[in-house]
Amino acid sequence: MDKIWVAFALVGSMHGARLVSGDFGKTREGTPVRIYTLTNKHGVEATITNYGGRVVSLKVPDKKGAMGDMVLGFDSIDGYLNENPYFGALIGRYANRIGHAQFTLDGVLYKVPKNDGDNSLHGGTRGFDKVVWTAREMKDGRLELSYLSKDGEEGYPGNCTVTVVYHLTDTNELKIDYTASTDKDTVVNLTNHSYFNLKGEGDILGHLLTLNADSFTPVDGGLIPTGELKPVAGTPFDFRKATAIGARIEQNDEQLKLGKGYDHNWVLNKKGAELSMAARVEEPENGRVMEVWTTQPGIQFYTGNFLDGTIKGKGGRVYARRSALCLETQHFPDSPNKPKFPAVVLKPGMEFKSTTIYKFAR
Repeated sequence: MDKIWVAFALVGSMHGARLVSGDFGKTREGTPVRIYTLTNKHGVEATITNYGGRVVSLKVPDKKGAMGDMVLGFDSIDGYLNENPYFGALIGRYANRIGHAQFTLDGVLYKVPKNDGDNSLHGGTRGFDKVVWTAREMKDGRLELSYLSKDGEEGYPGNCTVTVVYHLTDTNELKIDYTASTDKDTVVNLTNHSYFNLKGEGDILGHLLTLNADSFTPVDGGLIPTGELKPVAGTPFDFRKATAIGARIEQNDEQLKLGKGYDHNWVLNKKGAELSMAARVEEPENGRVMEVWTTQPGIQFYTGNFLDGTIKGKGGRVYARRSALCLETQHFPDSPNKPKFPAVVLKPGMEFKSTTIYKFAR
């Protein structure tokens, strides 16, 4: 993969964070796309493209020091331009699902694209995952991406300015800071949709997962939350103690059948918008550990149930069912239609802010 990237710039200290950028091809409309490689003093490496703000690769060591790529994706821009399940992407204007692809705000009914049955998923037909973001390489090795989502884009009201900063720290953290503002009342829910496999390949059923959540939001047949906050105790959704992902995934449980596995939002145990640990994943064989910290109230845990072996990714590898997991920090799905869920309305003069950290250890 490295052979197709042409080095362009180097910023940051050679003893700390480094940022190298290069050409990653063009969109079908001819817009140039760039790729950026962030490296810390330990050699951990995150590669990000400004097409969709996607994390293309994330290389971290195992317990023996061997580096491995932890995220699914493609070797070239072409794979990302074709249909794919949001590999590594920034998601907006509204991450996750909106029921019946509509919501009412300030007495006005807004209709957004139906791209998931009767519902709208991950911002619509052309969400933030399919646009070219404006990139700025910062002197301390951080990468800033910005995008103006115009009033009416994908049916959403307001000119919404979004900025996302990727920072690979020397403590092996990939830190993502999100901010957004608007000139008209709108709804905002932003996340990153990386697909993780701490083995690098194969299934993730042996990964040990801990979720800091006493309840989750059950869904209906369209995977839209019913509005209930259901305790995880006594259900296959109880990950309060480290549990193999595959231990209960095939149990005779209605919610597991609806999601074809895990594809649900957990209600995090936290106070307000504090930065706290939401999840921990451990691969027991190679010793890699990933912690997820966030200021958001929820996290979507998804077990790659719809990967079906038809997508060829890096090195021609076929991505089979449950060959990756997603941990998408977020506000709850369908919150614009669920007034009892944490609010997602952004008003002029306000600023949406959130932070998510993926921290790696061994």
